[in-house]
Amino acid sequence: MNILVTGSNGQLGTALQKVLPQLVNARLFFVDHSQLDITDSDTLGRFIANNDISHIVNCAAYTNVDGAEEDKAACMAVNAEGVKTLALAADNYGAKIIHISTDFVFDGHAYLPYKESDKVNPLSHYGASKRSGETALLALAPESIIIRTSWLYSPDTDRNFVGKILKAATRGDKLKVVSDQIGSPTNAYDLARAIAKILVTPQWFPGVFHYCNAGICSRYDFAKAILYLVGMNNEVTPVSTDTNFLNSTVAARPYFSALDTSKIRLTYGVDTPNWFDSLNQCIQNF
Repeated sequence: MNILVTGSNGQLGTALQKVLPQLVNARLFFVDHSQLDITDSDTLGRFIANNDISHIVNCAAYTNVDGAEEDKAACMAVNAEGVKTLALAADNYGAKIIHISTDFVFDGHAYLPYKESDKVNPLSHYGASKRSGETALLALAPESIIIRTSWLYSPDTDRNFVGKILKAATRGDKLKVVSDQIGSPTNAYDLARAIAKILVTPQWFPGVFHYCNAGICSRYDFAKAILYLVGMNNEVTPVSTDTNFLNSTVAARPYFSALDTSKIRLTYGVDTPNWFDSLNQCIQNF
């Protein structure tokens, strides 16, 4: 087994660099955009062929949700066209793909955690670009696996919700955090371990799956938990989405984007630890 991991310097890619060597017996190729541009079909095809790649874990993505509203071309190039290029290359060389997608393909009007079969309706250009990538992959490489996840964070960078809250709290800010966005935080290391479990499972079951940590909370609850676990007592005021907690937002966000993970748990036997327990693990390693 020869595994290519794209977007290897992002949150999930970094977690996979640490997790996969421990759990998967394979040759591992970790690349970022500077090493391999997934939108360049010729270069991508040569890399897959020269290294006899059997599996691709695509973590490469344009993830600046607000920036995507102003730089739509760049967002679409990576999240849609890049995935299409990967799909064509994988189909040509017989490689299997695990592609990471997002809860932002939903509009947030649900009252129960979203199942894989629920109707998608992205509110933002970021969500639309990720959905376009899903559609291309399902059409061109139907044996692929798509994993939608939500509220991803890790201890390896402060460029996520956990890091932003901790930086603001360290400055002594009085935080204002939205209380009307509901979802499930996901520790990147839990998702990385789930991906490893899929890669070593003898039978490959393609399709769309949801993965996040167990339990549901608001962004406000999430922020309060972060501060509690680090022993900080900054004032946190719950506000509506119309009032952003750190800086102004441009893109619309789903109010409710919790994901139902029963399919991936039943199919692949992966663990989905409670979000608070996984946050505590992250805080200890931040």
